[in-house]
Amino acid sequence: MGLLGTAYLRALQAVGRRLPYGTSVYEREWDVLVVLDGCRVDTLRRVAADVSAVGEVGAVRSVGSSSSEWLERTFDPARAPVDRTVMVTGNTWTDRYLDATAFAALDEVWKYAWDEEHNTVPARAVTDRAVATARERDPDRLVVHYMQPHHPFVPDPLASDDGLTRSGAASSDTNPWVLLRRGEVSAERVRTAYRANLRYVLAEVATLVENVAGRVAITADHANLFGEWGLYGHPMHTPVPALLRVPWAETTGEDRRTRDPDHEPPEPLPVSRVYGGSDRDRLAALGYLG
Repeated sequence: MGLLGTAYLRALQAVGRRLPYGTSVYEREWDVLVVLDGCRVDTLRRVAADVSAVGEVGAVRSVGSSSSEWLERTFDPARAPVDRTVMVTGNTWTDRYLDATAFAALDEVWKYAWDEEHNTVPARAVTDRAVATARERDPDRLVVHYMQPHHPFVPDPLASDDGLTRSGAASSDTNPWVLLRRGEVSAERVRTAYRANLRYVLAEVATLVENVAGRVAITADHANLFGEWGLYGHPMHTPVPALLRVPWAETTGEDRRTRDPDHEPPEPLPVSRVYGGSDRDRLAALGYLG
């Protein structure tokens, strides 16, 4: 991004830091909240037509334009019943922006189920841990945060996305949104891979719905920009409507026991920070660090 583009984004972010955003998910009714990282409403509507577990896809306004903002603004113990919430998550920002002790339980799957081949957290591991947690703990509120459809695009990787091919640090200059902005990859190529990644995770969401009981809501922490307002991806503090508009769909879960979870976490659960070492490398591989 050139100097002019950087100045433009910084100006938008300065405004965004002062604006109220959307409505907390805690102001809606749900027993299980499925979070699809970086999912657009239009893309989910297109893909979900083939997934009966999703149902009708509406839209709501998110409280953040990035995962870090959404996590901070959603799971504030002073404003939400976090102490009655169990979270199972593949999102690597939890270690920096959440207080694990504020939750009934926080299972950071990304710390022990990392897929070195694809440089992301496989959706199946998140489903397994969510199903096991639901059966063992029967939580008041269960949040299940999948990393997909956020890149890297597991079933249809972009050859130029180093996050897919390197084990360890990867420059954010190779993530799809930067490549798209530079014109090094076409919008249709990224959209195709993005949709494939959404189909990949929705197969696991369908399995989840068959193995948990209660009211299930499906949403996203933020969307992704494909050039709206001249921007791409999901910059922080960016009040662009297309970025803050996220899906909201509701369905009913019934534990039919179609999945026997086979992914067990290590004992004891790992304790780590994202400030250095392999965790920082993983954030870079997901495109969060430059």
